[in-house]
Amino acid sequence: MHVQDSHWSSASAVAPGAALSAPSGRGRAGGPRTAPLRVDAQRNLEHVLRAAREVFGELGYGAPMEDVARRARVGVGTVYRRFPSKDVLVRRIAEEEISRLTDQARAALGQEDGPWSALSRFLRTSVDSGAGRLLPPQVLRVGVADEHGAADHARVPQQRAQPATGELRLVPGEPSAGGAEDDAGAAQLLDVVGRLVERAREAGALRPDVSVSDVLLVIATAAPSLPDPAQQAAASARLLDILLEGLRSRPV
Repeated sequence: MHVQDSHWSSASAVAPGAALSAPSGRGRAGGPRTAPLRVDAQRNLEHVLRAAREVFGELGYGAPMEDVARRARVGVGTVYRRFPSKDVLVRRIAEEEISRLTDQARAALGQEDGPWSALSRFLRTSVDSGAGRLLPPQVLRVGVADEHGAADHARVPQQRAQPATGELRLVPGEPSAGGAEDDAGAAQLLDVVGRLVERAREAGALRPDVSVSDVLLVIATAAPSLPDPAQQAAASARLLDILLEGLRSRPV
């Protein structure tokens, strides 16, 4: 498992969608006008994004841009033309992963099955998609405020937090240009997953000491990176079965 981390520099201020279009003259009203990418440029962008997901998933967000370019079979200059710095590319991948996990959690929350089935469905879908290998640091940096309002930052993520002891909240990490937008996306994910956890806990299906950060840890842990796809799928399924059993409530 790679617990992802990266320094988020000021270059990250470039909007995620900025790489998708390029300036092309000015509109009739004198404002800037953008044109869609050429077919070959769009194809290169898709190759870079796919390669980045694979490389960062295998090696962590610390992997160099040259590895991404090599996997995408393009020159490193092509990568930098679309993403002015590595931080911009990292942010793009992380934002996509947060959005995908949030959608998966909402889908599980909206199903008619029982609370435990909804939570386990979310976990299986997330692990199958490999999302755990791309969880960004602002999602994993979760702490629990104690009765005095202080957060325990000793472990990342904080585990086995009794819901009665404090409020689950994001632990601030390194400052980044994305700032509030990053925290908003991560907080939205934590909120939806928190509802899945709370429903399962209230139904008596989930151990009372299991927190949202425990669920995220399961997603990160149950998505190993193995060279053989079949072995990776089998290992993920087996590990997730064991972890799910550990989350379930047992009659006293």
